[in-house]
Amino acid sequence: MIIVQTPLRISLSGGGTDLREYYKIDGGCVISTAIDKYTFVIVKERFDDKIYVDYSRKEIVDNVDDIQHGLVREALKITGIKSGIEICMLADIPSEGSGLGSSSSITVGLLNAFYHYQGQQIIPEQLAREACKIEIEYCGQPIGKQDQYIVAYGGIRQINFNSDETVTLQNLSLNASQKRVLCSNLLLFFTNKTRKSADILSEQKKHTKIKKNYLDKIKGLVKEVHQSLENNKFDKLGGFLDYNWQMKKELASKITNSEIDYMYDIAMKNGALGGKILGAGGGGFLLVYCPRANQNKLREALKDYREMPFMLERDGSKVIFNVRPYSWK
Repeated sequence: MIIVQTPLRISLSGGGTDLREYYKIDGGCVISTAIDKYTFVIVKERFDDKIYVDYSRKEIVDNVDDIQHGLVREALKITGIKSGIEICMLADIPSEGSGLGSSSSITVGLLNAFYHYQGQQIIPEQLAREACKIEIEYCGQPIGKQDQYIVAYGGIRQINFNSDETVTLQNLSLNASQKRVLCSNLLLFFTNKTRKSADILSEQKKHTKIKKNYLDKIKGLVKEVHQSLENNKFDKLGGFLDYNWQMKKELASKITNSEIDYMYDIAMKNGALGGKILGAGGGGFLLVYCPRANQNKLREALKDYREMPFMLERDGSKVIFNVRPYSWK
């Protein structure tokens, strides 16, 4: 039995520039960090040749091609596993529509688990690259590439998406104390709804050229966020998040709604310096930057919305349990 733990993530700046329609023109970049909320993939060899897949439903099939869960099916194909395996997937948060990158976390975790199941240890770059191929090319999801890379590598990083399809990562030089201070000023509140990101991202991709001005401004924030964090000017992040949110709302019609606008307005009137909806928008989690002195007031104002405490996560996808008994095959 093998258990793989893969982190979820929050994006601090640059979201949307990791879509191919944008980075193929001028290159894109984001700053993103893994957090200590996870997805888990459990795999176990079976005595028979069937494939069992357990998630919100249960599948029992004889052939890989018969699996309905697209991420599982394509990850098995890439890694070459054809039969005799049981797969279970679990998550710390709602598995779809949270804005925390759960789909990419599951995909990276599946690949990591399947490779280890066969005795292979794969570097994060390959896990991220193959996860992008599964989600974007094979499953046709209209998503970007930042989630796969940050959950594979972990840490807090600037990720650059080059027009030639290469990806480079730069680790932000924050020590443990700086990371604690930064994280202590970041709060996550659930909007009480999840959403499917496909419609929002499809519209955003379709309008990339006419909305490029907003994406250029979002991309331009990355350098400023990077410098501010490394120079201990954490409160500046609040203003950057607010500006990023104002630009992001212009990218597609359903990124925000009256409920989200109401929630954001409450946060800004009760101590937050800025924030944004994570992921595609339309629901999921609201990330806000709020100095600690104002946090009790903010929490009281947002008491109707569930807060999810979190810390930054150093590690990317990793095996946390691996017992390999004698195989009968």
